[in-house]
Amino acid sequence: MTQSRTVAWQPVHALLEPWLGDPGLVPGTPSWCDMADSDPRKWQAVLWSAVWWAVAEDARQTDLAEASRDISTAADWPRIARESIQRRGVYIPREVA
Repeated sequence: MTQSRTVAWQPVHALLEPWLGDPGLVPGTPSWCDMADSDPRKWQAVLWSAVWWAVAEDARQTDLAEASRDISTAADWPRIARESIQRRGVYIPREVA
């Protein structure tokens, strides 16, 4: 059985909230790179990036679902499929000029 890959950011935030602190640093920036690996602020920034990723992924998945619904209602897809299947057998020979 395939597990769901749906991402909800709220549980991620709830789990990490006690360790998050101020989201002032962004991982990978020069000031973050200059910090010692043992600096708690460096690890807080990494935790914040996990929350930011979860928020972005949650929003992306919501947008994809909405787009899918919009596309599914945009046309009469069963009719289009039937017409496409009916045209498959049509062959018009090319005339040489």
